[in-house]
Amino acid sequence: MSDLAAFLRAWAKDPMGIAAVAPSSPALAKLITAEITPDMAPVIELGPGTGVFTKALLARGLQEADLILVEYEADFARLLAARFPEARVLRGDAARVRRHRALLADGLAGATISGLPILNMNARQQMMIMRGCFDLMRPGGRFFQFTYSPACPIRRPVLERLGLKARRLSSTLRNLPPAAVYEISRRDE
Repeated sequence: MSDLAAFLRAWAKDPMGIAAVAPSSPALAKLITAEITPDMAPVIELGPGTGVFTKALLARGLQEADLILVEYEADFARLLAARFPEARVLRGDAARVRRHRALLADGLAGATISGLPILNMNARQQMMIMRGCFDLMRPGGRFFQFTYSPACPIRRPVLERLGLKARRLSSTLRNLPPAAVYEISRRDE
């Protein structure tokens, strides 16, 4: 099945859960992974969908075994497991990512890449996702999120309560719709 066919099938089942009109482009994948290096392994990816960002992470030098892919949609999770057999593919809710701490027994993650429609989520969901990811990342760990909005997709009260700061990295017109990437990090680092 092509990426577009898989995407359209998932979108037809849950338009608000997918919350995009097309799969992320290779240009966006390159942009959101631009600051990832192999020494950041392991890396968590939330909402990998068909694996566009996953492929970009591999192109950055990470190994499949360095990746923890958290995908809610069952068809996407099966597709990811087939495409990336050495990655740890977890089917589940990103808001419950903290439950997977045992997978990081050898060391905390250095980064999280998010393909989630986080802008559509309420503050409680955003809080759970951000707290969970930062609990699983070592000092200096960074969270990368894309958005179609001109502003940071993580609500300011969520950032403030968790002691986080946001920085807009860049944007691309070569995505449908055009998108920007934000880096979220701990305020005291």
